[in-house]
Amino acid sequence: MLIGGLIGLNRDLHNKPAGVRTHALVALSAALAVAGSKLVSSSAAQQADIASRAIQGVITGIGFLGAGVILRDAGEGHVHGLTTAATIWVTAILGVACGAGAYAEVGLGVVFVFAVLMVGGPLERFSHRFFGPPRDEGDPHTR
Repeated sequence: MLIGGLIGLNRDLHNKPAGVRTHALVALSAALAVAGSKLVSSSAAQQADIASRAIQGVITGIGFLGAGVILRDAGEGHVHGLTTAATIWVTAILGVACGAGAYAEVGLGVVFVFAVLMVGGPLERFSHRFFGPPRDEGDPHTR
């Protein structure tokens, strides 16, 4: 929940539609789904099967929440919210990993997430200045 909240804080500081509460709840619910699935059965084989289904459910279900933050500007045709949708998805996966007890992998994942969020934007802006803005594939004049 703490990791999800920190990712959400980054999104909130950038005035994005999903912030601290959304990301924290996504991480918490994903972790609880996986951790709770281990408690349902007694044998290791059943635990793995149930945990696998819980993980599949989280991955499938989180797409609906992520899709809710993606918006397309009808006038300009630009798409907004893809990075926030991706952070919701990665927050769910980090929650799944926490629920599975993979804390070293979560730590490394968090480092990568914040590296992308902190360096990705400036790197994109630099590349646009250096190489020019991206072409609009829908514009017949840029084909």
